[in-house]
Amino acid sequence: MKNLIFALVLSIFAISANAQVAPKKAVTSKVITKQVVDVACGECQFKMKGKDCELAVKIDGKSYFVDGKNIDDFGDAHGEHGFCNAVSKAEVTGEIVNNRFKAKEIKLLSNKK
Repeated sequence: MKNLIFALVLSIFAISANAQVAPKKAVTSKVITKQVVDVACGECQFKMKGKDCELAVKIDGKSYFVDGKNIDDFGDAHGEHGFCNAVSKAEVTGEIVNNRFKAKEIKLLSNKK
């Protein structure tokens, strides 16, 4: 009986120890500094799958939803030149983490020449 209890306790310990050292999903990140990118509504302009109109940037040909800035921070997204109706250029600084852009700064660039 003592051996059975000992084996049971040892098994529980081994299972919990294994669970604690299981590898975690690696966090992938890339720092972006003052890069000129396309910015618009991810759903409306970049054809990304989402739940609602949400700000997105296209960096090196890949689209990312933005955290830290809202689509309406730059005016009415549904206005004539808003992000749901037009793609704009912006200079961005931040970090791509787990396929989302964590914005520190988004500076819209003038379309005038």
